[in-house]
Amino acid sequence: MRLTTYDNIDALRELEPEWNALLERSYSNRIFSTFEWQITWLEAYQPDEIWVIACRDGDDNLIGVAPWFIQVRPDERVVRSIGCVDVTDYVDLIVDKDWIEPVLQTFAAQMIEQHERYDRINLCNIPEGSPTLDHFAARLGNCGFETALEFQEVCPVIDLPETWDEYLAQLDKKNRHELRRKIRRAEGETQTLTWYTVGEEHNIDAELEAFLELMAASQPSKQEFLSDPRNRQFFEQLTARMYERGWLQLNFLVADGVRVATYYNFDYADNIQVYNSGLLPDKYGHISPGIVLVAYNIRDAIEKGRHQFDFLRGNEEYKYRMGAKDTRIFKLVARAAA
Repeated sequence: MRLTTYDNIDALRELEPEWNALLERSYSNRIFSTFEWQITWLEAYQPDEIWVIACRDGDDNLIGVAPWFIQVRPDERVVRSIGCVDVTDYVDLIVDKDWIEPVLQTFAAQMIEQHERYDRINLCNIPEGSPTLDHFAARLGNCGFETALEFQEVCPVIDLPETWDEYLAQLDKKNRHELRRKIRRAEGETQTLTWYTVGEEHNIDAELEAFLELMAASQPSKQEFLSDPRNRQFFEQLTARMYERGWLQLNFLVADGVRVATYYNFDYADNIQVYNSGLLPDKYGHISPGIVLVAYNIRDAIEKGRHQFDFLRGNEEYKYRMGAKDTRIFKLVARAAA
């Protein structure tokens, strides 16, 4: 196997033609690991040192990518995953399923060989079940690292059935009744209630601006988040790329001609990921616009044959009322043994 290290964005673009094809063959095929997501994050946040390692087999096929950067602190240098941690929900090594053991062993050996570049490894947001949590951690241990796995957060998900009625039947009696009641109230207490997903007939820039306004209006913390120019740049560039690839599912609930709720989702690999949201909580709070719109989103996902509806990170109560069950993400921390 042959390793190549990339330390700048321009050089990294060399991997773009092969990156997503590898991702589809990997155990970590999630939108946050696509080339589009990774390069957008790098452009917006400009980490201290890019450290991406690509692994090729004897026929020069790309079989593994370690998408890392090194954060330089006053007291230490930390290896982290691109995208970690604020705006990315899942991150992982990207390894061809047929090459898991040799590639992870090679990456671990490279970590010990290059240990003078950094002081600590901190790989966050690794989904449960990933070989990184056991195989890669074990290989690091074999190479002389002290390793630990730490529970980080939950990502509640709904495994979608074939019909809306089957979905409703999955809910307990109280939550099923409450959901139906909220939908009836919203539809009955407005003169018109519609929803739409942004498509070719819309101006994506104008629709994004409408989303950002609702996002900022929904919570002070989101307004503060968007006040950082880097975060706004990230959203703008990400939206353009995701929309171009057909992965963006940006939709709005419109009550009496007013956009009152919005979801910024991804439709990728037959799953829906709920990335962010916004609403007008005061004037229209009585019709529960966020819950109504997410219900419409779930019904739409079922009708389109999607397999899973993923609420991503966070244990907000409404996710469980909608029938979601916890999955977990972990952090792998390691340090070369003294």
